[in-house]
Amino acid sequence: MFRNVLVAVDGSPHAERALAEAVDLVQSNGGSLTLVAVTPGLSPWVLSPAGMAPPENIGALQEEMAREFAGLLAEAAAKVPEGVASSTVLLEGAPAKAIVAQARKGGHDLVAMGSRGHGELTAMVLGSTSHAVLHESPVPVLVVHLPEDTN
Repeated sequence: MFRNVLVAVDGSPHAERALAEAVDLVQSNGGSLTLVAVTPGLSPWVLSPAGMAPPENIGALQEEMAREFAGLLAEAAAKVPEGVASSTVLLEGAPAKAIVAQARKGGHDLVAMGSRGHGELTAMVLGSTSHAVLHESPVPVLVVHLPEDTN
């Protein structure tokens, strides 16, 4: 029985579906949700061409990203029905690593997340957050797909 569910949110329709599934799970057994969003860290090397100084406003960029992800987290939390215990956590870093670390730290018994369904080639080249979480998580992972006609 899953009673302490971690739900990864990113504002995508897939993540919204994962949240709905997680709500259904915990409503049936009196469990609770922890909604998590992960602000990816900004590397000065990624933001600027080689040999040039990093942008001076990197701190402001990081703060803006954190505000945007906090907003996504608040929007997702507003969709949790009254009577369902929930909390939110905003993390920073590589999304898969941050989600797995939170699953361990929070004593969660399930991770629920969406899959954007990029396909094998894209996942192989770019990596897949859901794929990485699935393989690294110490607890079961529910990866939710949207029906094909709504993609």
